[in-house]
Amino acid sequence: MATFRLYTLFFLCSVFFFSLQSHSEEDTPITRFQRYLRINTAHPNPNYTAPISFLVDQARSLGLTTRTIEFVKGKPLLILTWLGSNPKLPSILFNSHLDSVPAEADKWLHPPFSAHRTDDGRIYARGAQDDKCIGVQYLEAIKNLKSRGFSPLRNVHVSYVPEEEIGGFDGMEMFAVSSEFKELNVGFTIDEGQASRGDEYRVFYGERTPWSLDIRAEGIPGHGAKLYDNGATENLMKSVELIAKFRETQFDMVKAGKAAYSEIISINPVYLKAGTPSTNGFVMNMQPSVAEAGYDIRLPPMADPDVFKKRIDEEWAPSIRNMSYSILERGKLKDHLGRLIMTSIDDSNPWWSIFKQAVEATGGKLAKPEILASTTDARYIRTLGVPVLGFSPMINTPILVHDHNEFLKDTVFMKGIEVYESIINALSSFEGGSDQVN
Repeated sequence: MATFRLYTLFFLCSVFFFSLQSHSEEDTPITRFQRYLRINTAHPNPNYTAPISFLVDQARSLGLTTRTIEFVKGKPLLILTWLGSNPKLPSILFNSHLDSVPAEADKWLHPPFSAHRTDDGRIYARGAQDDKCIGVQYLEAIKNLKSRGFSPLRNVHVSYVPEEEIGGFDGMEMFAVSSEFKELNVGFTIDEGQASRGDEYRVFYGERTPWSLDIRAEGIPGHGAKLYDNGATENLMKSVELIAKFRETQFDMVKAGKAAYSEIISINPVYLKAGTPSTNGFVMNMQPSVAEAGYDIRLPPMADPDVFKKRIDEEWAPSIRNMSYSILERGKLKDHLGRLIMTSIDDSNPWWSIFKQAVEATGGKLAKPEILASTTDARYIRTLGVPVLGFSPMINTPILVHDHNEFLKDTVFMKGIEVYESIINALSSFEGGSDQVN
């Protein structure tokens, strides 16, 4: 009897052990997503080696060709390719970025790189929405299409780029103007978008261009007890007040519903600097000879940069008030042909119609197309005249980009794979278009 009990206990323990082992070795779209999320690619020291290795393994298991390029040492860019039956046709490119912003772990419900999955299906991780979700969904969609025997007409490329979160200067900016990009013969691109709180998918056809404005005022230095005309801080504060008033009028249009947030010019102060510091703080009885302010500006595609610069010249930093300024333009407002950098969302753009129909074929609905308020790598490709849509299939989801407790529900993630299956199928099967991109 004792022996029988021992055998029974051994059997039950074995079943339990193998059950646990089987569970730990489970390989599903969700667990693959979690594995990708657990790789810490946050700035200032993103780990690029591990995600590239993970993605290459996934790509090879699907029979995709892989190519890794480094325009800047230590910042690799990965290109995966699914060859089409007519590679002369312009290709389709699906882009996402490898890096993510930092996360303050003590502010999170679960460790930001644990990819913890709750009972209600929330997967918490930095990058869950921005934008490791689409990086995995692309591959899962291709996997499902291949399992059904689908073959694309056009080449399908999937790119994973570094440094997007800090401007993309060592990633997509270099890639877009390279011979390697030209060889891909890209006819249409999909890049990241944002979550939607409602039940309609958001899609973006343009985005605002970031400028950095530094204003410098000079004046007579002197004793703190004296009054001077046109002192440095006095002149700077006049400008600060004028800029604040402009910001207020722009923001009022949004509050009144007269313009979308992404359609106005936003300007926000990021630093103020004046005075001479000492060991006991600032010298309070000395008026400084120089005062400076810095601003983050975002210009929508339809903004006139010449008109805006004239405002800076004449009102915000006029030389008559001993002022000067510098602008760092981190992007262009017009492409190489002088056109506004926006992708057409009407019948003149056949890619738009195909994309829209593909989303609707899955039962999805598109919200009114938008200009993205922030900036992505899409701007570098649009500048070439290549149409780009920003799209991340996340509905009924709070927007947690760069926020604490970033998460994506497993059901939303899985639905996104279905949506991308339809999109990749439709776009890569499109027979129209020329044999070469201009």
